Amino acid sequence: MPRSMIKQFLSRFPRKQSKSGDKRDSPAGASPPSSTSSTSSKGGDLPSSRITILPPGSDPRLNHLTYYVPAVKSKQNGSSVLPAYEALPSFKDVSSSERQILFIKKLNLCCVVFDFIDTTKNLKEESIKRQTLQDLADYVTSANAKFPESVIQEIIKMVSINLFRTFISLPNEYKALQAFDLEDDQPVMDPAWPHLHLVYDFFLRFIQSPETDAKVAKRYIDHSFVLKLLDLFDSEDSREREYLKTILHRIYGKFMVHRPFIRKSINNIFYRFIFETEKHNGIAELLEVLGSVINGFALPLKEEHKLFLVRALIPLHKPKCMGMYHQQLLYCITQFIDKDCKLADIVIRGLLKFWPVTNSSKEVMFLGELEEVLDATQPAEFQRCMVPLFHQVARCLSSSHFQVAERSLFLWNNDHIENLIKQNDKVLLPIIFPLLERNAKCHWNQAVQSLTLNVCEIFSDNNHELFADCLKKFEEDEVKGKEIQLKRESTWKRLEELATTKAASNEPVLIPCIIRHPV
Repeated sequence: MPRSMIKQFLSRFPRKQSKSGDKRDSPAGASPPSSTSSTSSKGGDLPSSRITILPPGSDPRLNHLTYYVPAVKSKQNGSSVLPAYEALPSFKDVSSSERQILFIKKLNLCCVVFDFIDTTKNLKEESIKRQTLQDLADYVTSANAKFPESVIQEIIKMVSINLFRTFISLPNEYKALQAFDLEDDQPVMDPAWPHLHLVYDFFLRFIQSPETDAKVAKRYIDHSFVLKLLDLFDSEDSREREYLKTILHRIYGKFMVHRPFIRKSINNIFYRFIFETEKHNGIAELLEVLGSVINGFALPLKEEHKLFLVRALIPLHKPKCMGMYHQQLLYCITQFIDKDCKLADIVIRGLLKFWPVTNSSKEVMFLGELEEVLDATQPAEFQRCMVPLFHQVARCLSSSHFQVAERSLFLWNNDHIENLIKQNDKVLLPIIFPLLERNAKCHWNQAVQSLTLNVCEIFSDNNHELFADCLKKFEEDEVKGKEIQLKRESTWKRLEELATTKAASNEPVLIPCIIRHPV
């Protein structure tokens, strides 16, 4: 193909902008607004950019960046510069008729997001934004008229730009080093918190304001907004999670139309946490919100709420990190039982399903929760689950970990639980009596022995005849056990003798028929 034809063919493709015009011409990390070019630019991805000015919406009527970004002036060499980030006047300095326009201008000024990694840059601009956010919060607090829809739209836009972001996970190498440094338990602090907390405070005041019309605001605080807000609960900064907890609670109270969706979305977070990742920073805060929600459930409880207890709350006992949110989880579960005492049986059986086997500290938490649940359990519900429950209590009584054994014996310190046990002692005492006797005689911990003797005394005082019968049966079983042990040892001795005599001739050893019988 002739070279001229190749040039003619290539000339039809649009030319790529040069790096000098694409990156170096925008020191603030964004392309200047223009009616003839796109508002997006690769220059905003520069690692060295300290300010990110996000592009306006596609609707030209919503392009308010011109309120605070003047026209870009060109230099002689063809490069462009972004004007300084200037503060806007105070609300006190303008007339009441101009305050709403100034309010929108301040909102758009706060759409600039700064990078706080380098604390030596943009100090003036950051200070201006902090003061502007404080002015916005004061304006919302003192508002005496309903916020129009256009203002609400700008508020949600500014809040979304500042808050909704992707959390950057730590590199694997850093996590490995952090795992070895067990003494370094310092809380994680977001470097952008000087601005973030002001945005949260402003948004919280906006939600709480009586001048915020829920019917209008729900068009912008929609399902998509709620989902993004829930995603922020995974923040490692506890201060941010506290704000989110309060804001979500206010949204749940103000926007009744969103209540089923919020509950369903929280359920999905729990499912992913329980069955997939077992990693989430905001489970405790979400449970705190749900604690207030459950407290407000009407009676009788809907089937949807009971399914939430069975499918989400009870399985939250499964993750290893349950201790991080156990108090909040316990409060939610006891709220359910207080509203419907028949749910106690379901909860206790759920605890038995997820009862830890090798984690002693978690087992102590389960025993503490069991005491709280039993304290709210009625006799009819207790009788439904008492047999499998006390088989588990018996295993805890015989635990070699003294805290587990001690915590299980503390159940008798609760008067309500003690009465439940006394009413059903004919069923329960035979289950746990052998473990009590062994604890009293040979447990290595003195405190466990003392507590065991106290429990035995309670049973003896309540029903001496039953206690004596259990003791007699225990002694008979001990004698039978010793006989079985002697028979087993005799059988093994015979096997060893047979193996020794036939080892030289390489003859197979025939197992006597006696050892095939159950012992």
